[in-house]
Amino acid sequence: MALAPELQRAPRRGGVRAIWAGNPGSVVFRGVIATKSTNWIVVLTGFVEPIFYLLALGIGLGSFIGVVTDSNGNVIPYAAFIAPALLAVSAMNGAIYDSTWNVFFKMHFGKLYQGMLTTSLGPLDVALGEITLALLRGGAYGLGFLIIMQVFGLNLAWTAIFALPAVLLIAFGFASVGMGITSYLKTFQQMDWIQFALLPMFLLSATFYPLSVYSEPVQWFIQALPLWHGVELVRGLTTGVIGPAMLVHVTYYLVMIALGLVFTTRRLRALFLD
Repeated sequence: MALAPELQRAPRRGGVRAIWAGNPGSVVFRGVIATKSTNWIVVLTGFVEPIFYLLALGIGLGSFIGVVTDSNGNVIPYAAFIAPALLAVSAMNGAIYDSTWNVFFKMHFGKLYQGMLTTSLGPLDVALGEITLALLRGGAYGLGFLIIMQVFGLNLAWTAIFALPAVLLIAFGFASVGMGITSYLKTFQQMDWIQFALLPMFLLSATFYPLSVYSEPVQWFIQALPLWHGVELVRGLTTGVIGPAMLVHVTYYLVMIALGLVFTTRRLRALFLD
């Protein structure tokens, strides 16, 4: 139900309260209840998709390929090479789908954010609440897939236990940026642009092939993509290849998160409070 005209925009508030009321938990609670009642099938399909890729390519095709050499010169089974990449992709997909399609519906059809911002909630509360929901979904996908990897013996080092925090970091980065980008989209056709951007990252980010198979200009392009940093971070943890480059990958996502939060908060404030 659309709001009455006088409620379409919340009144201005000054100072920190203009953007933050310290209550993103209420947004998370509402989202969890809604997911449990209506969206569980959608969540389930997002969980099983990377498992199919692992079975078809990692286990099936991998039986013909045998082993590959990663970017650090280590020879590992092909299934163990692509599994951490699919883990990173799973976290990205869970976070992106929750912070784009769900946000798009709430913004343009449910009119939920207009209602939330007529209360004491600020745009940062809404942004953090929605991003936390996306983080929970991405984390759930990652945890489930990490367990599958353990069952198949694809975690080659004890440092794989740190892959779950890495997955949450990846999900946080994509969710914080995804929500802000979605706020600019007006039609379902425009939402297809998101998939158009995700597909090249999925295929090119050293997911199925080592970076060395590409020409040098393509390698530089791939290394600028956020998913590549996530893939390398998780792959290093599951294979035990730990080095200074890990800090580069983590820093990349910390910057991505910070910029995404600022971007999304300002965008929500401009849409509903200014």
